[in-house]
Amino acid sequence: MNLVLIIAVSLSVSAGVWLLLSRDNFRILVGLAILGSAVNLIIFLGGRPGTLIPPVISMDAEILAQGAASPLPQALVLTAIVIGFALLCFGLVLGARLSRAHGHADVTRQHASEPLAGSSDDPYKPKVMD
Repeated sequence: MNLVLIIAVSLSVSAGVWLLLSRDNFRILVGLAILGSAVNLIIFLGGRPGTLIPPVISMDAEILAQGAASPLPQALVLTAIVIGFALLCFGLVLGARLSRAHGHADVTRQHASEPLAGSSDDPYKPKVMD
């Protein structure tokens, strides 16, 4: 099972990095989501996922059974899934807003359409000091 998870992590990391290097807003967001899932799998691998002993302490015991799965990585991954989903939703809304405002989803064209720093047509950016 660990070999399958390691292969899944490596494929997820490579697909996430490949999508992050693209120039499209939505591909970058999907790559970020896939990379977040790969990190969740890495954390999950730290909790001994192949064991059949549940991470439950019986009434007469004071500590977790030897060889049981660790509940901490499971809790961390559950929290990371919720945070990653919220980040993905925010990024999708922001990407849709940027694409609508610029008329395209290409990152390099959006960067080129920004006014230059210190130009007189942009009241929000500070003037460049020479």
